[in-house]
Amino acid sequence: MVRRLLQAIVVLLLVTMITYALLRMIPGNVAVAVMGPTAYRNPLAIAQFDRVYGFNKPWYYQYWLWLDHLLHGNLGYSWKLNQSVASLLSNHLPKTVFLVGISIILALIVAIPIGILQAVRRNKIVDHFFNGFSTIFYAMPAFLLGILLILVFAIKFPILPPEGPQGEGVAVLFTNFNALVLPIVSLTLITIALFSRYMRSSVLDNLTEDYVRTAKAKGASERRVLFRHVLRNSLIPIATLLGLLLPAVFAGALITESVFNYPGMGYLFFQSALNQDYPVLLGITVVVAVATVVGSLLADIAYAVLDPRVRYVSQ
Repeated sequence: MVRRLLQAIVVLLLVTMITYALLRMIPGNVAVAVMGPTAYRNPLAIAQFDRVYGFNKPWYYQYWLWLDHLLHGNLGYSWKLNQSVASLLSNHLPKTVFLVGISIILALIVAIPIGILQAVRRNKIVDHFFNGFSTIFYAMPAFLLGILLILVFAIKFPILPPEGPQGEGVAVLFTNFNALVLPIVSLTLITIALFSRYMRSSVLDNLTEDYVRTAKAKGASERRVLFRHVLRNSLIPIATLLGLLLPAVFAGALITESVFNYPGMGYLFFQSALNQDYPVLLGITVVVAVATVVGSLLADIAYAVLDPRVRYVSQ
């Protein structure tokens, strides 16, 4: 674990360095993007902006300055929103965690039993039905599903609001929870399609293993074999997916948040990219990079917990 943590630090540094360099390669002038097109008429204002934010220095010096601030807990200040990046993240991150987290939990509750049922009833009507369901939603673009839900449940039958909860703070999520229904349903349906397909394949693979035949030969019932032996080993691919989805919990569902105008991390990142708001982009990148490394570590730990045969040793 210590070795992996040290590797994670190196990965985080490389991610921030590459992201910082790529952001600096975006065409256009940051001062103009922040102050507006009329800034071209005032070269002195542009020079002052570059001097204040260090844009008159080499990019590696700018990166070192930003990294030094980061190590002291300072993520920077948004040029467009006139707020610190930390305050923006503290406002948008809980909303994204709530939205994506609820969607993943609901997807797991539904998808795991569906995957098991499909494997047990392979090539039966139930299996074909859920295969069609998962294929449709797995292949459907997120923006299309969101628009269809809005057309049906917000316009054709005005039951639910067409956009997510608006306002500052997390309390608005609970006071206006009905506005969260469509975004959650949109993300949940796509995630169910993903999890159920993996779960079905994993259960089918484990049903053909020798330990299953041995358990049956010893007189164990089908239910006992399925839930005491097969289920645990079949959850390993799901653990991998959960580790890979952890960054999404922090990064947000950019497309879904944009469709439903939901003020989460994905929508914030999108708006910051349009405005060339580098401090916000870098702050979100750091959060997502940390979540990616932590997700990978948790997936490795889950392997060892679910399958005692898995052991991580120094090579």
